[in-house]
Amino acid sequence: MSREVAERLSHELSGKSPEEILGWAAAFFKAGESAFASSLGAEDQVITDMLMRERFPIPLFTLDTGRLPQESYDLLDATRKRYGIQINVLFPEASEVELMLFRHGANLFYESVELRRECCRVRKVLPLAKKLATLKGWICGLRREQSVTRTAIAPVEWDESFGLFKVNPLADMTEAVLWEYIKSHNVPVNALHYCGYPSIGCAPCTRAINPGEDIRAGRWWWELPEHKECGLHRKPL
Repeated sequence: MSREVAERLSHELSGKSPEEILGWAAAFFKAGESAFASSLGAEDQVITDMLMRERFPIPLFTLDTGRLPQESYDLLDATRKRYGIQINVLFPEASEVELMLFRHGANLFYESVELRRECCRVRKVLPLAKKLATLKGWICGLRREQSVTRTAIAPVEWDESFGLFKVNPLADMTEAVLWEYIKSHNVPVNALHYCGYPSIGCAPCTRAINPGEDIRAGRWWWELPEHKECGLHRKPL
C-alpha cells in the first residue's frame, strides 16, 4: 500500500520544482516526522540553501563515518555559520567499528566488495537506520544523472529497507543546472569539488576523476559501476 501511495504522490509531483517538492514535504509530514540527510555534497548543499531560503521547518542531519576528508569538516562548519543553523551529526557505534577493524583491518574496503559494503554498513547504514526509525519521511539529494544505479529515481519513493517515504527533490536536476544554482546563490560547497572531485565520500574511497569520466567514477573506483552504492540507497545487504 505504501509503495502505491508513493507512486501516486510521485506522479502528482512530476514536473514540480525542487522548492515545490520540498514545500510539499514540509506540509505532508507533521513536525518531527521528516528530516533532511545531508552528505555535504553539492546536491545536498543546494537543498540546504533551498530549505533556508524558503524557511521550511525540516531539520538537517549528517553522518560522520570517522574517515571523512578535512575539507568535509571545513564545509560542515562553514554551512553552520553561513545559515546560522545546528546540524545533528550522527556517528557509528564505536564497539562496532572496533570489532570490524579487529577482524578485517583498517583498509578492508580495498579487499573485496563484500568487505567494502561491511565497512559502509557499520559506518553509514547502521547509524542512519537508527535515525530513520524515528521518521516517516527522508529527504535526499539523489539525482538520476548521478550514476547507472540511480536512473529510475522518482520524486517520492517508498524505501523498503527503512520503511519510510524517501523524497528526492533534485531527481530531475542536471549537473549544469545544479552548478548554475550553486554559483548564482553563492552556495558553500566542498573545496574538493574544485580539485576534480564531483562526488565526495570517505577519504580512502574517493579520488578525483579524469575529464570525460562518469561523475561517480571517483567513488570506489576499483569496483564495477553497478556495485557503487554504500547501502544507504540500495536493498538490504
